[in-house]
Amino acid sequence: MTTEREKTTPPAGSAKRALVGRLSWGLADQAASSMSNFAVGIYVARSLGVTAFGVFSLAWVTYGVVLNVSRGLATDPLVVRFSGVPDASWRGAVARSSGTALGVGAALGAASVVAGLALGGRVGPAFACLGVVLPGLLLQDAWRFAFFAAGSGRKACLNDLVWGIALVPAMVVAARVGSVAAYLLAWGASATVAAGFGYFQSGIRPRMTGARGWLREQRDLGYRYLVENVSLGGASQLRAYGLGAIVGVGAVGAVRGAELLLGPFLAVLMGLSLVTVPEAARVLRQAPHRLGTFCLLLGGGQAAGALLWGGALLLMPDRLGELVLGGVWHSAAELIVPITLGVAGAGLGTGAAAGLRALGAARRSLRSQLFASACYVGGGLGGAAVAGTVGSAWGVAAATVSGSAVWWLHLRSALRERHHHPIPEVRTS
Repeated sequence: MTTEREKTTPPAGSAKRALVGRLSWGLADQAASSMSNFAVGIYVARSLGVTAFGVFSLAWVTYGVVLNVSRGLATDPLVVRFSGVPDASWRGAVARSSGTALGVGAALGAASVVAGLALGGRVGPAFACLGVVLPGLLLQDAWRFAFFAAGSGRKACLNDLVWGIALVPAMVVAARVGSVAAYLLAWGASATVAAGFGYFQSGIRPRMTGARGWLREQRDLGYRYLVENVSLGGASQLRAYGLGAIVGVGAVGAVRGAELLLGPFLAVLMGLSLVTVPEAARVLRQAPHRLGTFCLLLGGGQAAGALLWGGALLLMPDRLGELVLGGVWHSAAELIVPITLGVAGAGLGTGAAAGLRALGAARRSLRSQLFASACYVGGGLGGAAVAGTVGSAWGVAAATVSGSAVWWLHLRSALRERHHHPIPEVRTS
């Protein structure tokens, strides 16, 4: 169906200004999200030490898996099919999409609580507390996707700023308790505050009763994106658990500490689809011949930025590193080079991933992600078995670069197929 926005093509100058504006708000939102995640990680690392921080990191990685489940089922189809559509279509889709995210959070949160109570020990309370806060965390993320789909990056940025502001008193209270569970509850409670603010911003009530209909309507994309996203998050989780088993929980904390040093780029990569998939979808509608160039500039820019940041980290004096990470610094500093290369490789691959999502090439996207995830787990655990924590980091770096190459090969094939056999217009209602 043809939308009102597709009937009239805006002048080239105004279209470019609008694109720059949306990308600028996307960068601002990612900066707010990055700083919040970076601050939480640094604060917890300095407060708890490497072993307890390893427990916190296991919960964090698990949250990443659940987040990817929610995005695959609820919000990835939203940004592919409801970016730049009329307001009525967007509002109806957001109500069902956010309701689906809330339902995923409630169901998997309950499972996490039960698992945490059964595990006990050091790890159990962390997973129980994570389960309590998962609904708020996933709903907050769903609002961000919804606002970017509508081209309202300013609202997404404001929502993340509210989360960051709410984090400050929550972390102060958690520091007085001084446990992993307290920090997880503080982090999730502040996200729940932002989730409530998202309802105020949008005026849309999440409809959990619409989740079944949403899943049925989006099943051609949603279930493939679910497998793709879970393979991504599951690979990180398997690598973390395997690294802890092979080397020790402290190794998980060391890897997380090194990742925190690259936090701004990792946070951008984690939430990249908030900006890039909607924009790639717009490029596909308005100037499909430019999609490949758009994706190349996107991926190349991410890779270059990661390499520059990693180079700066290598020049950081030990005194400053200890100030930032405390006792985690010395074990994390050994991993800066391989983790930087891994992030650069992932950044290059995200450009191709955005293009495949915009094209709706879910089969190719799934194949690429399954290959990349298998390489990630194999490289991370194989490297750990051979050379400990440093070997695991180098194994992941090699796997990430290989996976990026596969993403680009599939994007090139998908663009050729579309040129010879144009795909039907994506749904907007």
